[in-house]
Amino acid sequence: MASPTFQPNRVRLARELRGWTQGHLAGKAGLSAAAISQFEAGSTPTEANLDKLGEVLDLPIGFFFVPVTDTHEGFFRSLRRTSVADRRRARAHAHLAHDLAEAAAGDFPSVDIPDLPAPDLDPKSEWPTKAAQAVRRQWAIGPGPIPDVIASLEDHGILVLRLVLDSIDVDAFSLPFDDRPVVVLSSDKNDRARSRFDAAHELGHLVMHGSQVWGVKEVEQQAHAFAAEFLMPAAEIKSELPHKVDWSDLFALKVRWQVSLAALLMRAKTLEVISPNEYLSAVKYSSARGWRRLEPVQLGPPEQPSRTQQLVSSAAAHRATRDWFPQGAWRDLLASTES
Repeated sequence: MASPTFQPNRVRLARELRGWTQGHLAGKAGLSAAAISQFEAGSTPTEANLDKLGEVLDLPIGFFFVPVTDTHEGFFRSLRRTSVADRRRARAHAHLAHDLAEAAAGDFPSVDIPDLPAPDLDPKSEWPTKAAQAVRRQWAIGPGPIPDVIASLEDHGILVLRLVLDSIDVDAFSLPFDDRPVVVLSSDKNDRARSRFDAAHELGHLVMHGSQVWGVKEVEQQAHAFAAEFLMPAAEIKSELPHKVDWSDLFALKVRWQVSLAALLMRAKTLEVISPNEYLSAVKYSSARGWRRLEPVQLGPPEQPSRTQQLVSSAAAHRATRDWFPQGAWRDLLASTES
């Protein structure tokens, strides 16, 4: 039987999980920054240096020998306002959740995500609408509001985490691993409507953009259009939207469709139920009352990723997993799934 092989990407992943630079890790481990750079580039550390890395990073040595399934940097909104360290630390947590799913093969539904790549980056294209309709059909989602968006994603093989992302500019992101995509939602913001829209938005990326394109404004606009149609199909909601801004009607629709007032207003404008001027007046009215920060008519706690929670909890109790999985990350992931 072949000996396990050192995986250089694991050093980078562990470092980013801590939010450390190469120089910071080098100082903690009593090594040179050049040595850390060489390890991440593929040079195998001595046993003594590997012990140093494991000690300062609080990792079992087995962590450095688990193969890494890689993907791109992820779908993050507000790239210019989100620090590289924040993105990479959040991305590292998503990688670890993916590792768990690989280790627990068979304990999670198989991946069933339609592959509908957007033919261009036109933000006004009809493609996101058609893609959302296709997903609802393939997933046998009936008419009306989706009862539980997160459950729908998990039922079709997508891992969903709720993590404290420690950044006002990161609400959600996704990593399109070919074998097991991961969606991460912020647990910092206790908003059911926003969480549902964020989850649908990330699904749009996985369906339309995958590993092909990321990091540009146009894909975010397309994912927003996908989420709007996925959660509020035009063929159903258009007739329900008021032709003049009526807050009591909008409050009732918020409860029925489990979406925000902001999303309903944008949907009414996009579907030309209200004019751009009416939309702008409604947004100003909302802002003046603080509704853009905290809307009236609360919908209850955010949906929770119960399948992913079960996966993480089961893996945490498995000794074989503990031989390579970082204990600090256990605490983070378990806290997030139990929130």
